[in-house]
Amino acid sequence: MKDITALLEKSARDHSHLCPRQILGVRIGLKGMESLQLEANQNSKRLLVITETDGCFADGLSAATNCTVGHRTLRVEDYGKAAATFVDTQTGKAVRVAPALDIREQACAFVPDEARHYFAQMQAYQTMPDETMLTVQEVLLKTSIQQIVSRPGVRVNCDVCGEEIMNEREIHQHGLTLCRSCAGDGYYQSCIEIPIQTQILAE
Repeated sequence: MKDITALLEKSARDHSHLCPRQILGVRIGLKGMESLQLEANQNSKRLLVITETDGCFADGLSAATNCTVGHRTLRVEDYGKAAATFVDTQTGKAVRVAPALDIREQACAFVPDEARHYFAQMQAYQTMPDETMLTVQEVLLKTSIQQIVSRPGVRVNCDVCGEEIMNEREIHQHGLTLCRSCAGDGYYQSCIEIPIQTQILAE
């Protein structure tokens, strides 16, 4: 098995401590790259990682793959799951890697002399075989890679709020160009009076 010590040190340094979810992120990151026969990104954006949660797990993924939100090679789709999908942006192949359903129980069995579950996971996740702790499934993206990655420099303004929309994330409704919030698909709702233009959308 590949020595993951350096990757764990990198993750711990960036996160200020080391925990089981970071280790799991590193292991899943390595397995995803192996499944696609890709190396960690180095001055390249060939590998795209979509993580299904944020926090410690995402830091472990980033340490293993060199994919980051800032480089637009790490995307967060928050499903509350410690799992990730790895995409080869050149070939379109995608695989989803997730922990085995009984991974915690297996970790405790793998380190029987450690009664504390947290520390059993800390030890076991570093050395358990991939086939014991992980599942790999080839998947198809519901959104094309071209739509996810978009094109550099593409910007439009929302016809309702006037704010700029990047990366072709606008929505077209009733002849208007809208941001997701003004189209009713946002994560927040304004506390101020609704602009008169949005009355068109309610008709």
